[in-house]
Amino acid sequence: MRVAVAGCCHGELDKIYETLALAEKRGPGPIDLLLCCGDFQAVRNEADLRCMAVPPKYRHMQTFYRYYSGEKKAPVLTIFIGGNHEASNHLQELPYGGWVAPNIYYLGLAGVVKYRGVRIGGISGIFKSHDYRKGHFECPPYNPATIRSIYHVRNIEVYKLKQLKQPMDIFLSHDWPRKIYHYGNKQQLLKTKSFFRQEVENNTLGSPAASELLEHFKPTYWFSAHLHVKFAALMQHQVKDKGQTAKATKFLALDKCLPHRDFLQVIEIEHDPSAPEYLEYDIEWLTVLRATDDLINVTERQWNMPENNGLHTRWDYSATEEAMNKVLEIMNHDLKVPCNFSITAACYDPSKPQTQMQLVHRINPQTTEFCAQLGVTDMNVRLQKAKEEHPLCGEYEEQDDMEGSDSGEDRSEYNTDTSALSSINPDEIMLDEEEEEEDSIVSTHSDMNTPSVEPSSDQASDFSASFSDVRILPGSMVVSSDDTLGSPDGREGKLGEAAESGDGNDLTELPLKRLSDEHEPEQRKKIKRRNQAIYAAVDDDDAA
Repeated sequence: MRVAVAGCCHGELDKIYETLALAEKRGPGPIDLLLCCGDFQAVRNEADLRCMAVPPKYRHMQTFYRYYSGEKKAPVLTIFIGGNHEASNHLQELPYGGWVAPNIYYLGLAGVVKYRGVRIGGISGIFKSHDYRKGHFECPPYNPATIRSIYHVRNIEVYKLKQLKQPMDIFLSHDWPRKIYHYGNKQQLLKTKSFFRQEVENNTLGSPAASELLEHFKPTYWFSAHLHVKFAALMQHQVKDKGQTAKATKFLALDKCLPHRDFLQVIEIEHDPSAPEYLEYDIEWLTVLRATDDLINVTERQWNMPENNGLHTRWDYSATEEAMNKVLEIMNHDLKVPCNFSITAACYDPSKPQTQMQLVHRINPQTTEFCAQLGVTDMNVRLQKAKEEHPLCGEYEEQDDMEGSDSGEDRSEYNTDTSALSSINPDEIMLDEEEEEEDSIVSTHSDMNTPSVEPSSDQASDFSASFSDVRILPGSMVVSSDDTLGSPDGREGKLGEAAESGDGNDLTELPLKRLSDEHEPEQRKKIKRRNQAIYAAVDDDDAA
């Protein structure tokens, strides 16, 4: 089947679907599935905008609300994960996944589904070591700290995913697995994004948690976004036991949805012709969710997952045949994901803006139904109960926990290096109040450090070329004068014209444009913006 993969969507659904329509006209057939790698921005109304971790001047409605209201419907089944610029209150309603609009499915904090026999997994958010061992304690209304921490990956999701034993076809993450840049055309990457050099040389670029999952699953495909650059890699996994078949993962990261950017890729993926043509739950994943339900933590307390160290009575939560059969009975032998989308919040009305819309911590009926059938906990219900019992304790608990964690020994599975990173990603949206610095973390006991075979530069270049450029511009995609200055040959793209660029050399001479909220030193606060198309124009006298 033909699968389209998109990088950072930034709420530009109209443009992405229009681009798919043009690709279908030029390609051998229709697109069967769209996968989006985060920063989806499922914004329903003005209250959702206030829950998105970008400065207020960049909070604009975009086009998702039209699909939420029913004004439009996604022309192709769309599956997405969360990134670090999301309507977090909306996605929080669906911790186990669910429909955010008809034909648009969110995988949840972590999730695995099947479509036409293809197994698709994913994990939402980005990695930050200081939040990794905490529970999911955040709930709206968020404060300046929790509006960011809510999208940070937690160890419970990684632990659940690592209980899975069956093969994975496709896996999605927003940030890249750490060290993946060693298996592609690293020289070209650093030529295009020179500010990655320090992290690449120090092996600190990307997520160690994602790297751990990559080594665990060894999926056929792994797709990411976040760093706003197209990058392909081929990772040959080392065979640990004799008799095992060597596996390889094709990695592809994509850019953001803008003219002359590599934000979309269409690939052919083998599927089971006899499998249903609708979205299905994965029975092994459901079984793991049910088994690990007692591990759910909705506090800010830091903790480690159970392991075979003599301190836990149980550490293996993998799914047995007996357990999977029991879950299959619970699901009435029907794994079809129900089409039970319902509107849970008022939809944006351009004629009646409501800038003071109240933020509400909602319980989504999809999650209620899923939890009741599977027999698992709705984290939002537990959060609301905790909030009722301790209505004012959240802020004080956060301060106490920070003091305690500073004085105590950090027993996380990731050791934290105190060295700060100073390089800058100018394509990331900068949070004005962001003063964090990326931690350098190295896994101490996971299998992510298992050596894999690094390709030669020629092999990396050849593999990168195997992913063709897809830069078809739909008629509605405005090409601003700023974008034209950075386009190949300085020419303005014609509507419907594919801007071919080969290995992406059109990006190598662009000036620094946007600071990262994950990679920047705190003294660099503002910079002149170039790509206005996604987040609205900024005054020309904006401080650089």
